[in-house]
Amino acid sequence: MSRLYTAAALSASLALSGVAVWAGQTFYHVTEGTPLDLSDAMEEGRDTEAVKHFFSTGVNLYNENPAVMAEAEEVYAGMCSGCHGHYAEGKIGPGLNDDYWSYPQNEEDAGLFATVYGGARGQMGPMWGALTLDEMLLAMAWVRHLYTGAPETAIWLTPEQRAAFKPFEPGAGG
Repeated sequence: MSRLYTAAALSASLALSGVAVWAGQTFYHVTEGTPLDLSDAMEEGRDTEAVKHFFSTGVNLYNENPAVMAEAEEVYAGMCSGCHGHYAEGKIGPGLNDDYWSYPQNEEDAGLFATVYGGARGQMGPMWGALTLDEMLLAMAWVRHLYTGAPETAIWLTPEQRAAFKPFEPGAGG
């Protein structure tokens, strides 16, 4: 488990804002260490099955889900590729498709979510005003899909997904 949540915190509850949070758990800004305010999130996209599942389990239902990959690619292309590259190879922002993470907590989806939601250093601002919670999960799923590392290092995948995972190869199709 990451430092962002513990086994005791995996049961879901609803915050007064209507945003699901891990019971007794707070997400922290990746560079400032301050708690993230999930009530800043847009109203739209808070109550999807994927968002509810993510906040109750820490598992992104969109990871390697063929039914949403086209939409996930579209969200990533529109909001992330300008800085992180079409294949997440890195441009102005760091590469996101290999085994190196500027913020090691991004190896897990809870950490990646905190980075996307709250922003990081440099030009990576918080996305809570630009993307819905559901769109954040879609963008995260596309980043995970673009992973070029070995399947066994893709710790965000379920064991079944890991067994079927093929590292991304640019030009080999989505």
